[in-house]
Amino acid sequence: MRLAALALLTLLAGLPAPPAAAAPTPVERVAVRFTAPELGGARSPRFVLQHVLAFEARLAALTSGERIEGFRERHITAALERHVSEILLANLRIEPEPPADLVTRQATSARRMLEERVGGPELLSQAARAEGISERELLALFRRQARASLYLDRMVAPMLQPSTAELRALHRSGRTPWSAAPFETIQPGLRRWYVSTRLNDSLQSYYQNARSRLDVVVIALPASTGAQHSAD
Repeated sequence: MRLAALALLTLLAGLPAPPAAAAPTPVERVAVRFTAPELGGARSPRFVLQHVLAFEARLAALTSGERIEGFRERHITAALERHVSEILLANLRIEPEPPADLVTRQATSARRMLEERVGGPELLSQAARAEGISERELLALFRRQARASLYLDRMVAPMLQPSTAELRALHRSGRTPWSAAPFETIQPGLRRWYVSTRLNDSLQSYYQNARSRLDVVVIALPASTGAQHSAD
């Protein structure tokens, strides 16, 4: 028996060690699942990931003028509605189909407008880092916004190229952040502000009109931070 046990131990000692357990792979947590007829209905559900929705909720908080470290429930709601609207619009057919270089230029414009809405590129980067958003995910967001804005501009109402006369009238109205500055010095920023405002209003209207045909299932929303205003 001793010899048999010794032989077994010798045999086992010569065997290769079992492989180490693989490091656990992070699982993407889904916040919301939704379907719509224009996306293929129940056969083609779309998913909003938690970290993406949390990032977009941070953007909504910054856009509303709240210089905070996080977001609240109302920002989650606003972000989700905008996300769903952009997905719907970005998947609709545009006639004629915009060339690739136009989509790329509009994506660059979408990034610039978003940076200005949230208070600058550094705040956008901080929000992305806080939720683990990669540059690839950012580029996908800007392309989605580009497609959505091109659809609204081509198929609903022109809004991406306001005339100088429109901008001058808006400037004279006193309803812009640059009302006290000379028109010639603020025209590019005023143009982006006008387009961004028009797009936001159109996205909100589109979502309200689409609600009756949407099936939205909340799975696990990101927790709001309850952060306070920086001015408090």
